[in-house]
Amino acid sequence: MASNQIQIFDTTLRDGEQVPGCKLNTAEKVELALALEDLGVDIIEAGFPISSPGDFASVEAISKVIKNATVCGLTRAVQKDIEVAAQALKHAVRPRIHTGIGSSDIHIKHKFNTTREDIIERARKATILARNLVPDVEFFAEDAGRADLPFLAKLIETVIAAGATVVNIPDTTGYCLPHQYGEKIAYLVNNVPNIDKAIISCHCHNDLGLATANSIAGAIAGARQIECTINGIGERAGNTSLEEVVMIIKKHNDLGLFTNIKTEKLNPLSQLVSDTMRMPVQPNKAVVGANAFAHSSGIHQDGFLKEATTYEIMTPEEVGADGSKIVLTARSGRSALAHRFLKLGFEFNRNDIDTLYSEFLKVADKKKEVLDEDLKEMATQFASA
Repeated sequence: MASNQIQIFDTTLRDGEQVPGCKLNTAEKVELALALEDLGVDIIEAGFPISSPGDFASVEAISKVIKNATVCGLTRAVQKDIEVAAQALKHAVRPRIHTGIGSSDIHIKHKFNTTREDIIERARKATILARNLVPDVEFFAEDAGRADLPFLAKLIETVIAAGATVVNIPDTTGYCLPHQYGEKIAYLVNNVPNIDKAIISCHCHNDLGLATANSIAGAIAGARQIECTINGIGERAGNTSLEEVVMIIKKHNDLGLFTNIKTEKLNPLSQLVSDTMRMPVQPNKAVVGANAFAHSSGIHQDGFLKEATTYEIMTPEEVGADGSKIVLTARSGRSALAHRFLKLGFEFNRNDIDTLYSEFLKVADKKKEVLDEDLKEMATQFASA
């Protein structure tokens, strides 16, 4: 892998599916997995095989149809989990077991009721077992965002020595600020002697709305895999949004990073995930929201109509959206009104637009949005006056 490529690890089918009401059946998971592969994701986390017979069946079915992407199954650092995951992944062209354990003192004390030393030993044994079953093993240090740094470094060094090919540094609770998360990744780069033997991965949650920012900070600091979901769905407030990190990397050439994602497929896949999981995308969602390319302010509309890049840093076509929209409201100006009339086949001069604009504002003050039917009626009445 090129040192400046960010591998995209999609966990829509695992972490994303943990959203209440978003449960998928095997056929739906296979459909989305194929779409994710077509999008260009590098790793598809297909599920948590031991959690249920249905999840096992889904991981197995996905393993049979995915030819290019790595197929990943999640486990705890438990022998039975790992063995079951390996069984579910046996048909995969590129199987990966994703195993791990808590790394913060909060988790070690309250979740596992054990010691740091025991956590390291469990992690070592789990990694060795997984590596004996598949050639690609990712280790997650759960709640690394709140873990003691020297201990985290020792844990990561141990699992790499045991065979981990990827080390996942999750901000499980979405607690870190971007500079803190970036510094955590940089600390591991500089303090884990064998860190060059593994890829560092970011897995950030959005509890404080910082998942995307933290993931980018991690990549800048040296991480080369980002774990994310379509539309940012996931446990609690969600995960890092795939479309956001991909477009940040694409638009900020100064970062010197790239992904293999076909960005023109982002919007269609966003809608497919929304429809399949029955979870609407908020209109103001970055990149794929219905309003991502909509302009309603008169100042914005005037600038956009003169030169699109005044208010759009990416084109709708880049992300597979239908196109930019001029939304007519009471805040819209004359240039936007003239533009919409022209699109409807009505060409008016400046004086005509001045007259029509007064009528337009009367309608706009009564409605949230002035529609094409309103404009046609307005133009007809003006022509007959």
